[in-house]
Amino acid sequence: MSYERQCFPPQIIAHVVWLYHRFSLSLREVEEMLLERGIAVSCETIRRWGHKFGPNYVRGLRRKARSTNDIWYLDEVTVSIQGKKRYLWRAVDQDGYVLDEILQNRRNTKAAMRLLTRLLKQQGVAPKRMITDKLGSYSAAKRKVMPQVEHRSHKGLNNRAENSHLPLRKRERTMQKFKSPSQLQRFLAVFSGLRNLFVPPHHQRSAIDIHLQRLSAFAQWKNATMIDA
Repeated sequence: MSYERQCFPPQIIAHVVWLYHRFSLSLREVEEMLLERGIAVSCETIRRWGHKFGPNYVRGLRRKARSTNDIWYLDEVTVSIQGKKRYLWRAVDQDGYVLDEILQNRRNTKAAMRLLTRLLKQQGVAPKRMITDKLGSYSAAKRKVMPQVEHRSHKGLNNRAENSHLPLRKRERTMQKFKSPSQLQRFLAVFSGLRNLFVPPHHQRSAIDIHLQRLSAFAQWKNATMIDA
């Protein structure tokens, strides 16, 4: 990754990308925070930095180890883009780690099969169990893609997937909705990657565990952005 032809040092660029994608801040709020520190950067520059450097940063982060003991929680959330209803299919594991997100036009078996196929390809191993709501498309897709995997279909069991939508919904309000499908997918690539890195797993709830996890996350982030830790 090259920072050539950039007017600002890598530390500032990486910090701006982290601020915008890690917290519920608008472009203009990040611009104002930087100006208070004596750094004059336009919101358009902040947006371009996110598009150019964000995906590269996330690709450099260490991925969570896959396991056959993982449990996949699958759900879909409705997103309105330019007045058209679309469906964001999402999968998280037992720790709340986002496994995949894919925007599709339909809420049917074909769409569910596409999500499961992508998940199997990316993870390399099938899960111990998958949990979904009552949508019948999941059962039909599971029978075709990974019939040996245990499937539990119950709305009350799928709270982990539904709760994982909340940060995205919060950002959607801050950004006053997403402008296009490509904008949403680009944003999610960085947003979810950072969330996976900085949000502690559900089993780490003590103050010392959270503190150590965040120190480790910052070290990984500095390494991925080519900033000396």
